[in-house]
Amino acid sequence: MMNLMKHRRNVIAAGVAGAIVLAALGMGIVYFMVFAGSSPQKLALSSQEPSSSSSAASPASTAGAGTWTVGSGSQAGYRVREQLASLAAPSDAVGRTSAITGSVTLTQSASTYTVSAASFSVDVSTLTSDRSMRDQRIHRQGLESDRYPTATFQLTSPIVLPAEAASGQAIHVAATGTLTIHGVSKTVTIPIDARLSGSQVELVGSITFPFSDFGMTPPSIGGFVSVQDNATMEFQLKLGHSGA
Repeated sequence: MMNLMKHRRNVIAAGVAGAIVLAALGMGIVYFMVFAGSSPQKLALSSQEPSSSSSAASPASTAGAGTWTVGSGSQAGYRVREQLASLAAPSDAVGRTSAITGSVTLTQSASTYTVSAASFSVDVSTLTSDRSMRDQRIHRQGLESDRYPTATFQLTSPIVLPAEAASGQAIHVAATGTLTIHGVSKTVTIPIDARLSGSQVELVGSITFPFSDFGMTPPSIGGFVSVQDNATMEFQLKLGHSGA
């Protein structure tokens, strides 16, 4: 009799465990098949190239020396690829925020510009994507933005800009500095596209890294829907002149 009761308890426990697994799998499939959609385009410079007839920059067409502060139209965020078991989603999951502060300091010697200082802070607790379930999950997993609501970057090496910067053309530079995410700070080098004009400095860049580099574990739903190991941080910063 005791053996029969024990057997029944084992069967019931196995049934409950199986139901939980199936429910989690079902949620994962629904999320993966229904919620997966097209991704926003990767961030890129929005300013127009100067006309080819302008061989030299006029004082009004080129950004001046001084401090340039993050303004409206700026955005930063993440780009990751979700997966169901080992099957990758057809598009990236993308979350972005406009809650960014910071500035760049430009110095000028003759026609040469140098970025002598730069620092930025992003409120990652305000990141939003096309799915609220995903947004809520990264408050507790991955970024754990409830615990670590801020990501920062501090330039540690000056950047001498190429000559094309003086004529308002798009330029390509590398910014080396300290990136802090999830409470972990790392020295990184970020490739950046930039354009300087009389009224705006625009910076666009991205960097891809394993979650583990910043002490993070990829988010998951019931162990069935998860995120591939690499994450991309991307940004588009539009800065206005705030003085010398």
